Amino acid sequence: MSRAPRLQDVALAAGVSRQTVSNVINSPEIVREDTRIRVIKAIADLGYRPHAAARSLRTRRSSTIAVHLDPYAGGVSGVVLDRFVHALADLAGDRGMRVLLYTARTEAEEIARLGDLLDGGEADAIIITGTYHGDPRTQWLARRGTRFVAFGRPWGDDDHHAWVDVDGAAGTRKAALWAVEHAGPDVAFLGWPSGSGTGDDRESGWRSVVPEGRGVRLVSEESVSAARAVVGEALASGAAFDALVCASDALAMGAHLAAVAAGRPELPIIGFDNTPAAEAMGLSSVEQLPEQVASAALDLLLASGDDRPEDRHVLVEPQLVVRGSADDGQE
Repeated sequence: MSRAPRLQDVALAAGVSRQTVSNVINSPEIVREDTRIRVIKAIADLGYRPHAAARSLRTRRSSTIAVHLDPYAGGVSGVVLDRFVHALADLAGDRGMRVLLYTARTEAEEIARLGDLLDGGEADAIIITGTYHGDPRTQWLARRGTRFVAFGRPWGDDDHHAWVDVDGAAGTRKAALWAVEHAGPDVAFLGWPSGSGTGDDRESGWRSVVPEGRGVRLVSEESVSAARAVVGEALASGAAFDALVCASDALAMGAHLAAVAAGRPELPIIGFDNTPAAEAMGLSSVEQLPEQVASAALDLLLASGDDRPEDRHVLVEPQLVVRGSADDGQE
């Protein structure tokens, strides 16, 4: 394999769980001899070396990873973070660690909360979400020397810390390619106002397929009702497009409602996030695979501190889930 073998690679090769591999490494006396021999052989065959960082975390005071949970703000997209947190807790448990959730309304409040958790021995490592260029949280954690990983790119030149993110451009590129092949060349895009790193990234994937001069670019705030109004106005004014790629499921839901009201219920509309709401409405969407994001975040958190900078940045390629046609399934 091109990368260094990981604990889950050993587990797969030996036909056991990650926890069993961890037990063989840390508490071999509790593992049956035949299983222990099989795991040891897999370790030797793969050349696996247990991460010193993981051992260090397990021998500290709490063996706990603190994770920032964004405040509830309504809408339809919060399920992605929920799935990420659930997967992270499951994977951390397999490695003998725990996950502690914390909330904060501002960066200053979050830094104060992190200080309390770290100083009080309640957490040994941190995963933060919603990072951005010049984020004071990452700067504070780096100065303190705390091991941390960000879920999300900082969208600037201050990305020296470890991060994992979803490749939004790859997702909208897949959506646009499918739309061109199955609906026609005039594929429009409904996104947020320019200036958002995530939004601009998703727009770039669509634009890599649909050339300048073709395809309408519509703009809406993150709201079902706002998206419905924008798309409704575009259709009423005579805008013609074969399909519509959206930056989120909320936008896609609003667009679908507008298309139905305009007498175009068959208009192919593709969202982003693959939420239960999109599935219930039969809308195609880009699946972010938050479980893979969680696995990558944990791997980065436990990786050796001497990794090259480029090895500390992971982009997870999402999948396109197509619904409402003979092509139902995942691409």
